[in-house]
Amino acid sequence: MPKVTKEEKKTNIISAALKLFSEKGFYVTTIPDIAQKVGMSVGNFYNYFSSKDILAKELVMYISEYLGENIRLINEKDISTEKKIDEIVSMYFNMADNRPEMIEYFLRVYLSNREVFGNGCEGMICVSAFVTELMIFFDNGVSSGELQDQDFFSAFGLFMGYLGGMVFLFGEKILPEPLNSYKKSISTNIYNALKAR
Repeated sequence: MPKVTKEEKKTNIISAALKLFSEKGFYVTTIPDIAQKVGMSVGNFYNYFSSKDILAKELVMYISEYLGENIRLINEKDISTEKKIDEIVSMYFNMADNRPEMIEYFLRVYLSNREVFGNGCEGMICVSAFVTELMIFFDNGVSSGELQDQDFFSAFGLFMGYLGGMVFLFGEKILPEPLNSYKKSISTNIYNALKAR
C-alpha cells in the first residue's frame, strides 16, 4: 500500500473539514470530529493545523485559490468577454453541483461567522486569489470595449449576486429545474447588466 504524503493528509483534512463545517456548522464541529473523519488522532491533527480558526482560514484560501485558478484559465483564453462569462457561470455551477461543500462553507461559515476570520483574514485578504482574477476579467472586458467602466465592487456584487443567489436557491432545493438548466439565462443576464452601452 503506498504511503500517504503529508500534503495528501493535509488535503484529506481540508476535504473532511469542508464537509463537516458545511453540514454541522463551524461551532458544532470539533477537532476530534475532523480527526475521526480522516482516521487520525487529535494529536496528529495538530501537526497539520494548530487550531480550528487557522484551519477555517486555510479552507477559505483553498476555495479562493481553486476559484482563482479556474478563472485564470478562462481569462487566458482568446474568447469574447461574453463567452468568458458563460464559462465562469458554468464553472461555478459545476462546482456547486460537484463540490457543494465548497459553496456551503463559503456561504454558511465564512460569510456567517465573520468573527472567526477577523484576525489575519480582514477584508478580502483570504479571498484575494479569486478577487484578483475577477478584477483581471473586468479590466480586460473594459479594455476590449465589451464591458462598461464602473466601480469594481458594483460589478463584483452584481456578478456574485447572480451566482450566489442561484446557488443558494439550488442548495435550499427551491429551484424547479436542475441548476445547469439556468446557465444560459444567468450568463445572458450578467452580460446584459455589465456590457458597454
